[in-house]
Amino acid sequence: MSSRKINNNQPPPERIIMGIDPGTNVMGYGIIKTQGNKTELLVIGIIDLRKKADHYLKLQYIFERVNQLIEGYHPDELAIEAPFYGKNVQSMLKLGRAQGAAIAAALAHNIPITEYAPRKIKLAITGQGAASKEQVAAMLQKVLKIKDMPKHLDATDGLAAALCHFYQTNRPIAAGGAKSWKEFINKNPERVAK
Repeated sequence: MSSRKINNNQPPPERIIMGIDPGTNVMGYGIIKTQGNKTELLVIGIIDLRKKADHYLKLQYIFERVNQLIEGYHPDELAIEAPFYGKNVQSMLKLGRAQGAAIAAALAHNIPITEYAPRKIKLAITGQGAASKEQVAAMLQKVLKIKDMPKHLDATDGLAAALCHFYQTNRPIAAGGAKSWKEFINKNPERVAK
């Protein structure tokens, strides 16, 4: 067994994570900066596609806007919500294409992509896989101390994907984190829903 000496004097690496909630009418996004267990909101918003009638022009616009966000904020990783399976096959196909346009923009910049199911994102943020969009938004507002919440919940859904990715990839044990739930709660009171 080899032992590696960990340099505790070195600050944890900074990461910028972009989250996207794909949509064919409104696409939500949020970008956070993380360092260790700390998170900071950089930007939250939507890509409004409702005035674009042609589906292919919507895809072009998604690609261009996501590309602009990437060039403006230089994310290290992209977390994107997976389309949920509905009964309308045409809607699913269009949603998958919208997701693909956002993914293509990230791939053009060699950004690693992770896809999360909607239930997994809700579970990571609220502790409940069946949480409402409003519950997710309220928890994000509390955890990230957001003063002015966006009016579109698609924006908070995109932000939730980014924060979910941070929670899934930030290894608290390796970073000197909690070894039990009790210790975790004591170290992270802001992540406990009351």
